[in-house]
Amino acid sequence: MELLVFAMAPEPNVPVTRATAPVAEQARGLLGARLVGHGVTIVLTEVEAYAGQDDPASHAYTRTPRSEIMYGPPGRLYVYRIHGHHCANIVVRGTGPAAAVLLRAGEVVGGAEIARERRHATRSTPVPDAHLARGPGNLCRALGITMDDLDTDLTDPASPVRLETASRRPGRMRVVAGPRVGVRLAADRQWRFHIDGHPSVSPYRRHPRAGG
Repeated sequence: MELLVFAMAPEPNVPVTRATAPVAEQARGLLGARLVGHGVTIVLTEVEAYAGQDDPASHAYTRTPRSEIMYGPPGRLYVYRIHGHHCANIVVRGTGPAAAVLLRAGEVVGGAEIARERRHATRSTPVPDAHLARGPGNLCRALGITMDDLDTDLTDPASPVRLETASRRPGRMRVVAGPRVGVRLAADRQWRFHIDGHPSVSPYRRHPRAGG
């Protein structure tokens, strides 16, 4: 598996409503940003980019009522359920008609007790703090994100779920790019980005029937 490594200094601000930019660039730029959800704050450590009609792994590859939000204004929260778990995405303004960034993992930096309570509610054994928001489903569970949060405006300071890009983690981050987790189509596209060595990052799993 080929991996690309970037040495990246976080930008002071990465607004999700900025001018059109490649979705991969916007996904990478979200690393280190803070996401607040229902009393818990995380720093994003792992994300994946999904484009529209030129990305067969994307929900927006075919325009449907579910994927319609990806064709709308950027800065909205796209939530869907899969295998009994919720997954959260940030709609961005890509170079095509639709794009979003899947939030795969984060480090809990605020409201850890609430996050622990939410995670432990469905488990019989404790979860290490570094794993509270590890993986898309666990991230949503730690933040309390459900389908009720679909289409939330993440740029609104009054929203129960909001993105705080101005409060990025200081210093330099070593960012790794690799293929996306568990996708069957366009499986070799290097659109998964994570902070190298961070304990909250989820393991890579390739779909058994993946094609490049």
